[in-house]
Order: sequence, then C-alpha cells, then structure tokens
Amino acid sequence: MDSANLHRRLKKIIGQLNAIDRMIDEDIPCEQILMQVNASKSALHKVGYIIVEGHLEHCVKEAIENNDSDEAISDISSILEYYSRL
Repeated sequence: MDSANLHRRLKKIIGQLNAIDRMIDEDIPCEQILMQVNASKSALHKVGYIIVEGHLEHCVKEAIENNDSDEAISDISSILEYYSRL
C-alpha cells in the first residue's frame, strides 16, 4: 500500500473539511458548501478504494498463492461488508 499517497490524500481531505467549517462560519451559500461536502465524500471514498485495492493485491493475493481459498474468500467478504458501508 502506498502510505505516502494515502497520507497526502487524507491531508487534502482534512483541508477540505476545515474549509467547509470556515464556509459555515462565513455564511457561504448552501449550494457551495454542499459542493465541497460532496468533493470531500468523493475523496474519502477514493481513499477507501485505494485501501481495498491494496488489501486485495497483498493479503488476498497472498492467501491465494498459499492455496488458502477459505482465507481469501473470508478476506474478500470482509472487505465487501466494510466497504459497502461507505
């Protein structure tokens, strides 16, 4: 997993959230605030996707290579359960 990429993305999201907080205090129109909220949600969803992708490429792939299909299926099921909640 590319942790530097994830940290960079998360810092950007934190900046977006701080900007949203300031926008609320500055009485910015709701439409503009909602656009920023949506952008933050999309960015956070992408972070989740990158984590899922990394888990599949490493943990699940390793389980498959070790002929442990039960573990691979369990990992995939867990990922789908957690990620579908986002």
